[in-house]
Amino acid sequence: MPHETAAPSTGTPPGVPAAPFSAGAGNPYIRLLTTPGARAFTAGNLVARLPMGMFSVSAVIMIAAAHGSYALAGAVTATGLAATAVVAPWTARLVDRYGQARVAVPATAFATLGSVALLLCVHYDAPVWTLFAAYAATATTPNTGGMSRARWAHLHRGDPAALHTANSFEQAVDELCFMLGPVIAASLCGMLFPEAGTLTGAVLLMTGVLVFAAQRATEPPVAPRARAASPLRTPGVPALMAVFLATGAVFGAMEVVSIAHAGGAILALQAGGSCVAGLMYGALRPTGPIRRRLLLCLAGMTVLMALPLVVATTTDSLLVLACGLLAAGAATAPTMVTGMTLIQRLTPPAQLNEGMTLAVTALLGGIAAGSATGGWTVEHAGTTTGYAVPVCAAALALATAVAGTRRA
Repeated sequence: MPHETAAPSTGTPPGVPAAPFSAGAGNPYIRLLTTPGARAFTAGNLVARLPMGMFSVSAVIMIAAAHGSYALAGAVTATGLAATAVVAPWTARLVDRYGQARVAVPATAFATLGSVALLLCVHYDAPVWTLFAAYAATATTPNTGGMSRARWAHLHRGDPAALHTANSFEQAVDELCFMLGPVIAASLCGMLFPEAGTLTGAVLLMTGVLVFAAQRATEPPVAPRARAASPLRTPGVPALMAVFLATGAVFGAMEVVSIAHAGGAILALQAGGSCVAGLMYGALRPTGPIRRRLLLCLAGMTVLMALPLVVATTTDSLLVLACGLLAAGAATAPTMVTGMTLIQRLTPPAQLNEGMTLAVTALLGGIAAGSATGGWTVEHAGTTTGYAVPVCAAALALATAVAGTRRA
C-alpha cells in the first residue's frame, strides 16, 4: 500500500526537490551529504552493503573447512549467485510497487535466516543438499545499493550535477566494500572460528537494512500505477543490459586470472584504483551526451585492461603488475557510474529499483561467465594468456554499446 513520505526536518515540503546542487561551492561530496536525511540513510546503507563482500568468501572458507572441498564450496556459492539472478529483479519490483521499508525489511530477514541456516547446517554436518537450499534462500537480499541510488534520484531529481556526484559516491562505496569485505571475512574466520564471517555478515546486513529503512523521510514515495511491463521493454535498456553483462565478464575474468597469477591480495589494488577514480570522476562535471560519455569510458576501459596483459607478457615483476591493475581499475568506476546514470534516465521513475537491479543482475551473470571463461583459459593456456579474456570482454562491451547507440 502506498504510504506518505514525511518531509525532511528542514521543512522542505514533500515532493519538492532539494536546492540545485550546482549552486553550492566547495567539496561536492560534502555538499551531497548535507542533503537533509542523507547521512542517516547512507550510514545504514554502508553497514548493510559491507556484508556483500563478505558472504561468498565466508561461505567458501566455512564450507571448505568443514567438508574439505573447495569444489563443493564453489558449487554452493554459484547456486546462490544463480538464485540471486532470478529472485533479485522480483524483489526490486516489489520494492518499487510497495515501498523500500515494507519490502526490504522482511526480504532481508528471510535472507538472514538463510545465512543462519547455512551456518547451522555446516556446523552440525547436515546433508550436503541443505547447504544449497540454505544459501539459495539468501537470494531475497534486496539491492541496497540500488535503493540508495533511488533515494538520491528522488532527492535530486532534475539536478544532473548532484546525481552524477551521488552515483560516483555510490560506486566508490561498492568498490570500498569489495576491498574491505573479503579481508574482514577472512580475518574473522581465521582469528575466531570458520562460521564467524557468515554470522557477522548476517548481523551487519540485518542491522544496516533496519537503520536504512527507518529513514522514511528520504524514501521515494510509491506512485499508484497499473501493472507495468518490464523495464527491459524500454527502448535502449536491452542493449545497455548487454553492456553490463560484458562489463561483468571483465570483472569476473580479471578476478580469477589475477588470483591464479599472483594471489587474491593483489585484486585489492584494482578495486582501490576504481574507488579513487570513482571519487575523482564524481568531482568533475562531464559534459556532452551521456551515451557518448559511456562510449568514451568503455574505450578507456578496453585500453587500460590491456595493461595487465602487456605486463604479464613482458615481465615477472609483481610490483609492475600491481601498477597495471591499479591503472586498469581506474577505468571501471567511471564506466559503471555513467552506465548507472543512463539506466536512471531510461527507466521509468516508478520502476527505478527494478531497472537498476536488472543492471546488477546482468553484471552478476557477466561475472559468472567471465569467471568460468577466465578459469578455463588459465587451465588450458596459462595465466598470461588468461589476461586476454578481460580485454576481449571490454572490447565486446564497447562494440555492444556502439551498436546500441546506432540503433538509438
